[in-house]
Amino acid sequence: QVQLVESGGGLAQAGGSLRLSCAASGIIFSIDSMGWYRQAPGKQRELVARFISGGIKNYADSVKGRFTISRDNAKNTVYLQMNSLKPEDTAVYYCLLAVGGERVYWGLGTQVTVSS
Repeated sequence: QVQLVESGGGLAQAGGSLRLSCAASGIIFSIDSMGWYRQAPGKQRELVARFISGGIKNYADSVKGRFTISRDNAKNTVYLQMNSLKPEDTAVYYCLLAVGGERVYWGLGTQVTVSS
């Protein structure tokens, strides 16, 4: 019914940039939140950045000033511009969509690898 299509992951050098995209398709009545999480090897999945009600942006402290989340509501698409990448940003990045007050959808994840 609802699909999340992620793109933009890959390999970057420290100090470089990548832009992730997540497009939602299907029957969507309302969006409660949409954004990005990541999971590094041996660590729990953590919030990176997301939109919540009122269009408020919520960032992890570790990415503030380096990452920027944006969206295109007409396309149900969210983006994550990642600048000044660090090796510690290496992780699988997952798109999250929360809809209808209770339903949550996850993307399959896209690998981001940052080399020294």
